[in-house]
Amino acid sequence: MQAWVVDRLVPEGEMRLAEVAPPSPVGDQCLLRVEAAGVNFLDTLMIRGLYQVRPPLPFTPGVEVAGTVVGIGRESPYVVGDRLCAMVEYGGFAEFAIVPLLGSERLPPDIPVRQAVALPITYPTAYLALCERAGLKHGETVLIHAGAGGVGSAAIQLARHWGARVIATAGSTEKTALCLELGADVAINYSIEPILEAVRAATGGRGVDVVVDPVGGQTAIESLRCLAWGGRLVIVGFAGGSIAQLSTNRLLLKNAAALGVYWGGFRRHNPAVGEKVCADIFRLYREGIIKPLVRDVFPFLDAKRALEALAARRTCGKVALLVQAVGKRS
Repeated sequence: MQAWVVDRLVPEGEMRLAEVAPPSPVGDQCLLRVEAAGVNFLDTLMIRGLYQVRPPLPFTPGVEVAGTVVGIGRESPYVVGDRLCAMVEYGGFAEFAIVPLLGSERLPPDIPVRQAVALPITYPTAYLALCERAGLKHGETVLIHAGAGGVGSAAIQLARHWGARVIATAGSTEKTALCLELGADVAINYSIEPILEAVRAATGGRGVDVVVDPVGGQTAIESLRCLAWGGRLVIVGFAGGSIAQLSTNRLLLKNAAALGVYWGGFRRHNPAVGEKVCADIFRLYREGIIKPLVRDVFPFLDAKRALEALAARRTCGKVALLVQAVGKRS
């Protein structure tokens, strides 16, 4: 099979397209013919050795897949022909991938694979941030950074569904318009407007109850100043490239909290809750309440270009690789 392979870890990230032997499923695993793979910011970190998961070299990146089961281990509940989407530790940027039972879900026939790759990580992360960690309540105000990104666009839809007032940030006029289309009440273009001043204006000086931050760095530091009394800052990632040194005195003075979200770890430690979260996400999808924003779709052979575009913030929503017909170079 063809797969993207990382042979060494270098600062700029490096991977090559290679012919490798297909893996074999054991235990509760299955072998998935990958039809689409999700592209995440964490992939840009993993290929540089900067992510918390560091696979042994050589490895194939990619942590979200959707496709069809073509082989099963003895303990797998799936059968050949089942359609799945799944979260994997790595190995998704390939024609075939090993999928463990934990983190996999059967796909209803009406969900296209390019949308399905937004469901294993992006929506559960947003769900976990807002519901399980922040305890978002109806009528509260939530500030969502990178609102036109994968987690941000998911968080806007979920927060609106749960009755929150949504303020979203993005870095261009096009992206702020997209945030409003997704359901945000207010969209702030941080490239031309200071976030803190805009939040204060939008909330009458009160601040927000919850912040969902996939950016980190200075954005996280500024977010503390945006919190209202009793507010919650939920740290989802560090797409801005740096980890913030938070001023804990601001947490104390506002009786506030900083909370971390790592969906992969949460699902391993709380499998029953994880199953409920995923079941609810599929329900919301079927009811039309959420609709994954998948605008930037790349051919499998353009995986490098997809990662570069994501890292440079030239993408919107969930980024996907289409893996079908690789051998035909389509």
